[in-house]
Amino acid sequence: MEFLPGGDLMTMLIKYDTFSEDVTRFYMAECVLAIEAVHNLGFIHRDIKPDNILIDKDGHVKLSDFGLSTGFHKNHDSRYYERLLDQANSATSPTSAARNSVMVNAINLTMTSKDQIATWKANRRKLAYSTVGTPDYIAPEIFLQQGYGNECDWWSLGAIMFECLVGYPPFCSETTHETYQKIIHWQYHLVIPEDVHLSREAEDLVRRLITSADRRLAVDQIRAHPFFYGVDWEAIRNIDAPFVPRLRSITDTSYFPTDELEQAPEEAAATDSAAAGKDLAFLGYTFKRFTISSQAF
Repeated sequence: MEFLPGGDLMTMLIKYDTFSEDVTRFYMAECVLAIEAVHNLGFIHRDIKPDNILIDKDGHVKLSDFGLSTGFHKNHDSRYYERLLDQANSATSPTSAARNSVMVNAINLTMTSKDQIATWKANRRKLAYSTVGTPDYIAPEIFLQQGYGNECDWWSLGAIMFECLVGYPPFCSETTHETYQKIIHWQYHLVIPEDVHLSREAEDLVRRLITSADRRLAVDQIRAHPFFYGVDWEAIRNIDAPFVPRLRSITDTSYFPTDELEQAPEEAAATDSAAAGKDLAFLGYTFKRFTISSQAF
């Protein structure tokens, strides 16, 4: 397989916490092209998440891990979602249906809890590599098992975009059960924190991706959305990426997770803060807009 030495988007999010809208625009635009390519081949990815967005030697992204795509390992696919559902449902007894509305309201009250967010961030890497996994980026129609199409991948992209801009996924919780409940009842839980100031275009795109399947934007509408104004879709892989791995050799693996990244949350935060402060090229990145003739200005 091709070696992509830049690590993955999950590691970058752990390090930087949030991206600017320019940086987010770059990564989301390249993800749109990757997802579109998968759909054009007749497949649905169904497992779009930061862990599966890898970074090559030039800082551009490539989509990986097609184990849950339709057409590949369908038996594994069903077991994966069954485990997620079993873990989510095991927290609720069969007689608790009458309390569902109360539970939804209770979760809603804690959705901005700093403790929940801190717990989720502290366990981020463990969740990524656990046997069961995390439902944070999975569309509700997949859980409802009432049929779905490739639009479920665009929901996942919306959840990733939210995380890039806000610092955590829109429905993250301390337990799989709470996350599952929030996703199913997303109308009550999709809230952008008051202390996060997004542009009108960014917020609109997030809300047009994290919505019911019948109202979700299709790829042509996503490409034409004002958030992506100025993106030259044909030439984006030829421009400078916001982050380019500094490689010591062609086999350098320093951008992949190591024990160094498994330190205590407070130590990790201090280390990441210091590292982020040094990487001025990344933090000061300005997205390059292109004219119709594809020349930067």
